[in-house]
Amino acid sequence: MQISSAVALVTGASRGIGRKLVERLLAEGAARIYAGARSRAAAQSLGALDPRVTGLVLDVTDDDQVADAARAAADVNLLINNAGVLDPGHFLEADRADLQRAFATNFYGSLAMSRAFAPVIAANGGGTIVNVLTITALATMPSRSAYNASKAAAWSMTQSLRATLAGDKVRVVGVFPGPVDTEMLAGVPIPKAAASDVAAAIVAGIAADAEDIFPDAAAQGAYAQWKQDHKAVERQFAAL
Repeated sequence: MQISSAVALVTGASRGIGRKLVERLLAEGAARIYAGARSRAAAQSLGALDPRVTGLVLDVTDDDQVADAARAAADVNLLINNAGVLDPGHFLEADRADLQRAFATNFYGSLAMSRAFAPVIAANGGGTIVNVLTITALATMPSRSAYNASKAAAWSMTQSLRATLAGDKVRVVGVFPGPVDTEMLAGVPIPKAAASDVAAAIVAGIAADAEDIFPDAAAQGAYAQWKQDHKAVERQFAAL
């Protein structure tokens, strides 16, 4: 996909990977970017970045706001489902509300956006839907059970949508980052990739028409090992 002709919508764009994706798309010459954020102040701040950016108040768990976004951004041909939440906890300990929040945002939110924008992208001649997942969708870390499970479900959804939308010239891409230096992992003492580097790798993968993007060294190493011996990766991640 040519980034210079892209009209993109990025969810969860107010910080972290989402904010860096907006900045990278601008640097690569994207024609227009709709930047979604849950608060009006954050949406306005995003809109002030560049004349090509339109900030949208968008909570992906709110069906009315998703529908409003599809009407407001009817020229989109690149959707990046980046919005996500992470609450720590093992399955046997986590609050039910935290489990439901993880699936509401990480799975159902991405699904709602994909369902709303797939016909928009098809009507615009085709394009790309990108789901930002996690390397722990492949093998879970029990201490983040709800996050990993919801992202694993979104990985399955990604594969289903890829097959369903192929005839409509809509490419569906999965992104599997390792640990990234964002607020989501603030205070976690592990090596982390820079969000700007991860965003650059994602945009490069989109431009190269990749179906699966592993945007950092940790993700690439884990995926290579997973292909050789997925049980070894499962045991490794289970110990973290």
